[in-house]
Amino acid sequence: MTFETADSVTLKIWDRSTVHHTLDAMVEDLCTRHNTTKGSIAVTCSGPNTFTLSLNSATA
Repeated sequence: MTFETADSVTLKIWDRSTVHHTLDAMVEDLCTRHNTTKGSIAVTCSGPNTFTLSLNSATA
């Protein structure tokens, strides 16, 4: 399950063994799309197995 807006992506990751790889790939994708650095992407755990990655406008 994935929900996406212009500045954020929310993912439901069921397989715990792929959490780090999946989050890293999504951070790279957001960085490329917004021409920014990894430090400008906020990753939050927004629920059980649910993560939201968003562009941190304060650092972008």
